[in-house]
Amino acid sequence: MTVATTTRVLGQLRHDHRSVALILVVPALLLTAVYFLYENETLAPGFPRTFDRVGLMMLAIFPFVVMFLVTSITMLRERTSGTLERLLTTPIHKADLLFGYALAFSIMAALQSLVATAVAYWVFDLDIKGSPGFVVMIAVINAVLGVALGLLCSAFARTEFQAVQFMPVVVVPQILLCGLFVAREDMNEVLEAISGVLPLTFSVDALKEIAGNADATGTMWQDALIMGGIVVGVLVLASLTLRRQTR
Repeated sequence: MTVATTTRVLGQLRHDHRSVALILVVPALLLTAVYFLYENETLAPGFPRTFDRVGLMMLAIFPFVVMFLVTSITMLRERTSGTLERLLTTPIHKADLLFGYALAFSIMAALQSLVATAVAYWVFDLDIKGSPGFVVMIAVINAVLGVALGLLCSAFARTEFQAVQFMPVVVVPQILLCGLFVAREDMNEVLEAISGVLPLTFSVDALKEIAGNADATGTMWQDALIMGGIVVGVLVLASLTLRRQTR
């Protein structure tokens, strides 16, 4: 049942060229914009480029944002069009249905992360100590996190506009408090405490570990496992929003 759902969703996405472009092309274009923001910066000898720090973080943040938007809106359409209601009248288990959606979008998320990371390394010469493979791994987990949160938030929206309104509530605070703009230890105690439980914080911390170390560290693996646990937990919560009768 899970595989059948995954195949159906991927088939729908294949015919939705705008969504495919949004998933695969937009993060790379945004990364390009970030690169040219710092193109003319003047650096002292031996100092790393700002792009190597900011661009690396964007490899996690852009997929997270894009997959949240695409997933929440697509799932909302499934609910409002009656497709989800019809599927729930069949013997399919709610977990099979939801994880099928999650798997389909996760495959797209993986492709998205591969494209964006390839652009960062091969086009803009991203220079960090860690392996590109670990960067892709964290980027994929982060994109899947966006998928999971999008599936969950779609249950609380009635229109596509309402789905987009979850951005300032769910996504923006995580971007502001993840440590990208201000080091977490420099925040006031309340904001630092909040940032310590936000999923995006763990991905940024993991990427910092990759940037500063040639080999994988225990902290990186710990952050990755925590993110994976959060993804599973959010998907379980999202499955609870599926009802046999929807309105």
